[in-house]
Formats: sequence, C-alpha cells, structure tokens
Amino acid sequence: MLKETYKLSFLAALLLLITCSSTLNAQEYKYEIGGAAGSSVYMGDANKNMIYLNPGITGALLARYNFSFHWALKANLLAGNVSGNTEVSANNFPFGQQSAFHRTFAELGTQLEFNFFPYSDKYAYLGTRPYTPYLFAGAGITYATGENEFLNANIPFGVGFKYKIKERMNIGFEFSMRKLFGDDFDVTRHTPEWNLNNPFGIGSSLMKNKDWYSITMIYLTWDFGVREDPCHGN
Repeated sequence: MLKETYKLSFLAALLLLITCSSTLNAQEYKYEIGGAAGSSVYMGDANKNMIYLNPGITGALLARYNFSFHWALKANLLAGNVSGNTEVSANNFPFGQQSAFHRTFAELGTQLEFNFFPYSDKYAYLGTRPYTPYLFAGAGITYATGENEFLNANIPFGVGFKYKIKERMNIGFEFSMRKLFGDDFDVTRHTPEWNLNNPFGIGSSLMKNKDWYSITMIYLTWDFGVREDPCHGN
C-alpha cells in the first residue's frame, strides 16, 4: 500500500512539473484584441507586378489567441478598397482594349503565426524578448461590392514585426498577400463583351489568371485574460 502511495505521489509530482514547464513557455496573457489601419493594393491583369500601384485605404479589427511564446492564432475582419487601370499596367491586350475599376471589399480570415523570438516582456531568464519578427499564413473569405459582386476564398500569407510598448499594449506592422481563387475581382459590371475576367481568352487554372491583393497595416492590440499558473496559484 505504501509503495503504491509513493508511485502515485511521484506521478503527481511529474505531472505538476510538466504542467509548470508548459505554463512557463506560454504567454502570460492568453488573448489580444485591437485595431489596424493601412493600405490595400490590387494585383492582376490590370497590375502585374507593381506592389504599391493605386493604393487604397484599409481598416481592420483583429484578435489573437497566444498558444505560447512562439505560436499564436489570429482572426481578422477587415474592409478596404482597391482599384486598377489597364492604361498604366504596362500590359498589352487584344485590339488595344482598356478597362478600369474600383472595388470596396470586406474580408473575414484567420492565420497561424510563428514568432522568431519568444515574445514577452517577462521571463527574461527564458530568453524572451519584447519584440519579434513573425511569419503567418491561413485562409479567408473575400466579398466585394459592385454590379458584378465577388465572393471567393483567399489564402493570406505574409510577414510582420511586433513590439510590446507596455505591459498589455502591443504595436505591430504587417505586410501580406492574398491569393484569390477567381479572376473577376477586377470586373465590377456585367459586360458580355471583353473584360478582365479572361482578357486573352486563355483558360485559367489554380495558379494562372487569378487575382491578388496586398495588405500593409499598422496595428495596436491590448492583452487580456491572465493565464492561470498552477505552480504559483495565480
């Protein structure tokens, strides 16, 4: 009976040690919420390779769940506008056709983030830093207004940098690309004649003749939801 008690005590201590170790490698706050502002730029048949041609305005709400010092899951709801004009695209179309458009769009998405450095302004003995560059990728849905409404999935991926300016306040910068699974993001009207949906009459594929847009933004977030530490009772 005494031997079984020792075994149970050892297992309980081992479990507590594992739990404490896991807790020390987690952010002290579980959640972040905040806002962002920046620019949005269309890329497609009317803009093949100029990242900041005809920038629009974008605003966003975002929230994060911090799994650990290195990993976080972010959700965003953003809205912005994009525009394009083939006359400045340096692209030649059949019979000299030209087109221009302007869109207002909204996006709902989620991304998984990886911090290069363990991110926190505490636990210096664990090598944490109050700043870090990070990478992210995920999935989302884009809706755009117009006579020819647009609704399609997107794949976001990009880079960012964040800095903890005080205990619960973070500032950050992000640049990302959104790959769309459609080629009519730049078609705002129902036109039976020529348009940018298929300007060269060539069938599209997963990687061909698809539209993109980029997002560049600065954000502020506030931490909340203190993570309970079973090792210290708080």
